[in-house]
Amino acid sequence: MSAPSLGFDASSSFDRFLRGADEFFDRLGDIGWVAMSVALAFYLAHLLARTRAWQNVLRAAYPRTEVAYSKVTASYLAGAGLNSFIPARVGDAVKIFLAKKSIRGSSYPAITSSFFVQSVFDTSAGVLVFLYAVTQGLLPAAPELPDLPAFEISFWAENPDLLIFFLTALAIAVIVLFAVLARRAEEFWERIKQGVVVLTDIRRYLREVALWQGAGWVMRFFSFWFFLEAFHIGGSFENVMIVMSVQAVATLLPFTPGGAGAQQALLVATLVGPGPVAVLTYSVGQQIAVAVWAALLGFVALGFVFRTLDWRGLIRDASDEAEDHRRGEESREERGESAEAARQRQRSQPG
Repeated sequence: MSAPSLGFDASSSFDRFLRGADEFFDRLGDIGWVAMSVALAFYLAHLLARTRAWQNVLRAAYPRTEVAYSKVTASYLAGAGLNSFIPARVGDAVKIFLAKKSIRGSSYPAITSSFFVQSVFDTSAGVLVFLYAVTQGLLPAAPELPDLPAFEISFWAENPDLLIFFLTALAIAVIVLFAVLARRAEEFWERIKQGVVVLTDIRRYLREVALWQGAGWVMRFFSFWFFLEAFHIGGSFENVMIVMSVQAVATLLPFTPGGAGAQQALLVATLVGPGPVAVLTYSVGQQIAVAVWAALLGFVALGFVFRTLDWRGLIRDASDEAEDHRRGEESREERGESAEAARQRQRSQPG
């Protein structure tokens, strides 16, 4: 394999995002604030529908325990708010930490595995949106990708051999990890299957989880429609599908948080609007608006439901809990291995 070309500027994605941010703040007066308000209202409805689906997943996991919608909602909004301005999905750890605190007798493996249930629908819907955009020619053709001014897109497009190598190495790593853990696979499944138990009842899953997630996707669709209207790009079925598919593409193997820069490059290349500057302003403006709105909702949820605004303390507590849980698991494994070794020594001794 030939060495990949590394003549790129990784800061270009951020530069594009910052230029778009400057345009956004310069054009605040041109924004359609009524449409913006409607877009944010639909985005809130999208989050609330997702929290109802998550609550139903947790109710199936803990049928004899109260799973309060208010606390599940506050946990979800707080995590989403933190994810809007802190990288590395720190907010997800806070979601899990707060949800565990809110459900008596719950466990980290079960709460964590409950996220997988929602990923089933989200992944399927995301693939369908992406396939629609590709088959309708809404996204740039493959030969155009290396010319896009976004480092993470052009890099992989210019180095397909490296991309194939990376994906192959990732697949091998997964297989090796599975082989290493195969001996403990049964024990691992016992620990996590409680969180995904709703998948064993297809009718209940479709009625209580998939239906709410579908409603959330519809709310998200209309949210993007009105964002496009607010920035005078024009709400339409095709434009919304472009935005939704671009978000999926921009977060694949990203080098920047949330695909910042990649989204702008793709949208400028695909959206038909009053011009690239307007599209760039829309893309950055929507990201800023959603991030600020999510952060505000998260802090309101923390204040009203959990009676705290100390988000740094929550992150520390979540990190400490995760570390304590890890040490407890290692201690249990060591005790289990010691007990197994003692049994084997007993069996090896003559009668």
